[in-house]
Amino acid sequence: MTKFNRVMLGKASIHAEECFQGGFIGVDFDLKQDLTGKLPENWREFNRTFIPVWLESHQGKSKISAGLACGMTWTVAKGLSIGDIVISPSGDGRYRFGEITSDYKYEANQILFHRRSVRWLDTYFSPGDVSQPLLNAMRSIGTTCDVTQYEEELRALLKGDQTSRNIQDDVSIEEPSVFVLEKYLEDFLVSNWTNTALGKKYDIFSDENGTGQQYQTDAGRIDILAISKDGKELLVVELKKGRASDVVAGQIARYMGYVMSELASPDQKVRGLIVAREDDPKLRYSLKAIPNVDFYRYEVSFKLLES
Repeated sequence: MTKFNRVMLGKASIHAEECFQGGFIGVDFDLKQDLTGKLPENWREFNRTFIPVWLESHQGKSKISAGLACGMTWTVAKGLSIGDIVISPSGDGRYRFGEITSDYKYEANQILFHRRSVRWLDTYFSPGDVSQPLLNAMRSIGTTCDVTQYEEELRALLKGDQTSRNIQDDVSIEEPSVFVLEKYLEDFLVSNWTNTALGKKYDIFSDENGTGQQYQTDAGRIDILAISKDGKELLVVELKKGRASDVVAGQIARYMGYVMSELASPDQKVRGLIVAREDDPKLRYSLKAIPNVDFYRYEVSFKLLES
């Protein structure tokens, strides 16, 4: 099966032109050693081996940062296969398609030294050409982001068909208008975090790879990942976004499981929080079977003031 993956070419696409000219993608998370013969089929095994190596040369950094650095290194070096499609920001506001044509190679003393050869295609698209869910995915934090779930739309773009999918095509969304509203709510919540009840206890997680909004993991994108001010607890926040109760309950359980397994240290707890517009009895029943998940309801209000 062909995978589709958004791959950044350096911070803010600084190396995009060199990658296009040289025909490659790559990463350089300071694991400065040839990984040939050291790339297992399972990324968890790679992380177990190299997280301690990365932390040894990055004193004071967290296990979360180490996991992200190692995980994205493995994805580029091993997780992607010959024939998979990469989509990279070109530095001019557009995205460019490419096809992976080689296995891993190490280019010492070069930029993005953990590399894969790529045949870059003369096919670009702009943000206005795609659906909002795909655009949100393309803009998620991190060097890599699996966007294979949007294969149909991406293949249409490859063929030159720029007709975007509508959110009504997503069968998991029961209320499309709520989906749009709660995407804006997510941005508002992040922008005003310190003024919320959550902001009194938690900070939005951040590291050198970005912030905890739309936090990319191999289990999917977490709407908001936060960490308690004392560092003892990680909080997974999901907005219901008009989705079916069973879908959002399954999502938060999956994300919490990932955070417990791959990001949290042994002394850190993991909690979950679902935010929705209205009370949802079905969702509450689901959450009775998922420990440590709370349910918040939000209200939207505004005033008209005569000037």
